Amino acid sequence: MNVRPFAYSAAGVLALAAVWTQPQATHAQTHTRHGETQSGALVGVVRAATERFRDVKVAEAEGYTLTFGCVSGGEYGAMGLHYVNFPLVLDPTLDPTRPEIVIYEPLPNGRLRLIGADYLVLANDWDSKNPAPPELMGQLLHLLESPNRFGLPTFYTLHVWAWKDNPTGTFSNWHAKVSCDAFRTGD
Repeated sequence: MNVRPFAYSAAGVLALAAVWTQPQATHAQTHTRHGETQSGALVGVVRAATERFRDVKVAEAEGYTLTFGCVSGGEYGAMGLHYVNFPLVLDPTLDPTRPEIVIYEPLPNGRLRLIGADYLVLANDWDSKNPAPPELMGQLLHLLESPNRFGLPTFYTLHVWAWKDNPTGTFSNWHAKVSCDAFRTGD
């Protein structure tokens, strides 16, 4: 598996790097809607929107590119392989059916398992057009403020672990049961 270089907006790329290096607390809103929680409804939408990406070749054909190798967070767990759609990252809108990032876990047999999606928007882009912080179906995105050790602008992010249950929370940035041990760069 090759990690392909990219030539996209530095702000967008650096914002992604900051998300993957900062632990964040988990929280989920549980507003009931017809017997289903809002968080459960969001997971359902994400699953429906990403079902086709179980085959990573489909994600690549739709413009998602492996970026930053396999993201591991030490005692926090890992995030896995982030396939990023840079035009969606740089678009200041959020749509639960069009995640900016799809996330895979490398398996020992060399295959990739789809485990979730990540939504990301730069705060200046969002805040200039919206009076309230972003949310997807009742779930607030996490805010990573500036200044930070990367010198990045403030941005919002939300991981949704729709395909692999996370014991630390469906919307936690880090997944306690994801491993990068099977990741191989190049063949």
